[in-house]
Amino acid sequence: MILRAKRVALLLLSVSILGAVLLPIFSTREAFAAQITLRSLTLQAGATDGGSKPGGVVNHLFTFTIPTTASVGSIQFLYCTLAAGACTTPTGLVTTAATMGTQTGATGFTLDNTTNGAPYITRTASSITGPQAVTYQLLTVTNPTTTNQTFFVRLSTYLSINATGSPIDTGTVAASTATQISVTGTMPESLVFCTGATVGTTSGVPDCATASPGSISFNQLFSPTDTATTTSQMAASTNAGSGYDITVNGTTLTSGANTIVAMGASTTGVHGISQFGINLKANTTSTSTPAVGLEVAPVANGTNYKGQADTGYNTVDNFKFGTSNSVADSANGGPGGSDAQIFTVSYIVNVPGSQPAGTYTTTLTYICTPLF
Repeated sequence: MILRAKRVALLLLSVSILGAVLLPIFSTREAFAAQITLRSLTLQAGATDGGSKPGGVVNHLFTFTIPTTASVGSIQFLYCTLAAGACTTPTGLVTTAATMGTQTGATGFTLDNTTNGAPYITRTASSITGPQAVTYQLLTVTNPTTTNQTFFVRLSTYLSINATGSPIDTGTVAASTATQISVTGTMPESLVFCTGATVGTTSGVPDCATASPGSISFNQLFSPTDTATTTSQMAASTNAGSGYDITVNGTTLTSGANTIVAMGASTTGVHGISQFGINLKANTTSTSTPAVGLEVAPVANGTNYKGQADTGYNTVDNFKFGTSNSVADSANGGPGGSDAQIFTVSYIVNVPGSQPAGTYTTTLTYICTPLF
């Protein structure tokens, strides 16, 4: 009896030892799946919605590295409110309208979006040599509707083509909806116009803050054998729908009761006769006119630079002066606004030998009128 009891005790001891050896083996099988690495979810803008907009219809781009060399037939994207444990689909999330976008690394997948919150991509199972970097884009996913909500997507690779069975590799990514920032600003009706002896630029853009005072003098004394010249400048821009028009207003040069005749029609200067005229061109040296003036700058291109000299003031070496005359507008290329341009106004004076002595002056006002 004592011998039999010892045998039973030895048997029980053997069973206990066996159980202690087997338990770690079973535990190892439960932890079979490897960890997916370098994983991320980027919420990309959709057709109209920003990527993280709550309830926005956007694109979800998954990037990760599959670590294990194995045959893969499907990859599941399980959307949950928590990273682990029981999975609850985030409120408002819709994946049943999703479509397959770009895919790189391991390709040939199509999307199965039958179950909301648990889409998977599928193909005939084929080997992936790990580690393998991959990207998969799901288009037209509707984000969770809760503002500033973090949600998780559990990634799993499978041998099966329908995301069933034991996963090969797993990993989790996180993303969040976010309150959209609404930025509002107003561009009012605008006209920027200035005149001066000169108008400069700042960083290449005409800048009225650089305009110098408007007092100008001719380059020489008046003479029946030579043409006196001078220039002034003005700059204009507007966003008026029909652009702008610039007129010159004032009188010809006078000294007391004596005057210099305004050039009523566009014509060239002639030495020895009384003439006062202007134009907005770069004039060349001729028998009656020295080189004076500049073309409008930047040059009109019919799109964002539309300023041009008007008829009567737009011919090289031809001058004219009439009060209230339109000397420039922004009609090059049709109606619409124009970025800033600088116009250079050239002035000439010719006199006969009998022109009375005196200091001849005039005050001219240039008016820029936008039509909104």
